[in-house]
Amino acid sequence: MEQENQAQHKRRVRYKGKYPKKFEEKYKELQPEKYQDTVQHVIRKGNTPAGMHISIMVKEILDFLQIQPGETGFDATLGYGGHTKAMLECLHGEGHMYATDVDPEESAKTKKRLEELGYGEDILSIRLQNFCTIDEIAKEVGGFDFILADLGVSSMQIDNPKRGFSFKVDGPLDLRLNQEKGISAAERLDTISREELAGMLYENSDEPYCEELAKAITEEIRRGNRIDTTTKLRRVIERALDFLPEKEKQETVKKTCQRTFQALRIDVNHEFEVLYEFMEKLPGALKPGGRVAILTFHSGEDRLVKQALKEGYREGIYSDYAKDVIRPSAQECAQNGRARSTKMRWAVRAE
Repeated sequence: MEQENQAQHKRRVRYKGKYPKKFEEKYKELQPEKYQDTVQHVIRKGNTPAGMHISIMVKEILDFLQIQPGETGFDATLGYGGHTKAMLECLHGEGHMYATDVDPEESAKTKKRLEELGYGEDILSIRLQNFCTIDEIAKEVGGFDFILADLGVSSMQIDNPKRGFSFKVDGPLDLRLNQEKGISAAERLDTISREELAGMLYENSDEPYCEELAKAITEEIRRGNRIDTTTKLRRVIERALDFLPEKEKQETVKKTCQRTFQALRIDVNHEFEVLYEFMEKLPGALKPGGRVAILTFHSGEDRLVKQALKEGYREGIYSDYAKDVIRPSAQECAQNGRARSTKMRWAVRAE
């Protein structure tokens, strides 16, 4: 009887084969503090452990920002906290950092992780808000000596099937960075017109088959077949591109899926509008001589950032800016495949 009253021990999910393939089965990777050897093994193979995010171009960012103890900094996208931790280390306990994130689930985990490393509220303030509100925080604290904006989606979000960011695993077609706000990608597709969808696919991801995809997706929905999972969307894309020659079909479908999911993610999270607002407010948030580094991951973002920094330089707002992009090293790309599309741009606020 006593045993019946006790809470039953919950067994871990069993999986077929030697290594788990599903996100929820990777219990060792999801507990890095307990299974550090497994995590390091996954990283050495050039993969990102489930539930983790490997920060990109940390050395290049720190080399440029030249962070000094006592300074005030801003991390626009907290994520897993890797960049934030690296910048905090440069402060040596003096100064303060502010960080924003719109994902309540992941930011709470990161806050706890950083607190356990000794970075509490005395040196780090985390705000659950969009980074385009940088002007509000800058006004409150008197501006920033250094700013980092890593515009990529964190691996924790991509890998978790419940978030719907990846076409490789089945899950709800959501794609929101904050699932408590706005509408999901599935809801967005429910009412979108063929013309608007084609425009979205072209503008947000330079999709060459935007017309064919828009026709296939809207016709599928019009027939009463709601596209509410990642698998359903992938299958519609595969059927839409069935006319391609067999030898190039597989690779084209993969890249088209990547671009389609990217375009929808940008749309439901209003990413271009947010970035445009951030770039407008950026000069006012930097102290004279302050430095900003920005990581972009697709051509649309990079064009917007490049243009804003170039115009700021012409107007005398920035004393210098990156005329050429900085790319991650070949070694980093080999160790972390998700680094390959990264471009870093920077600027220095005029004195």
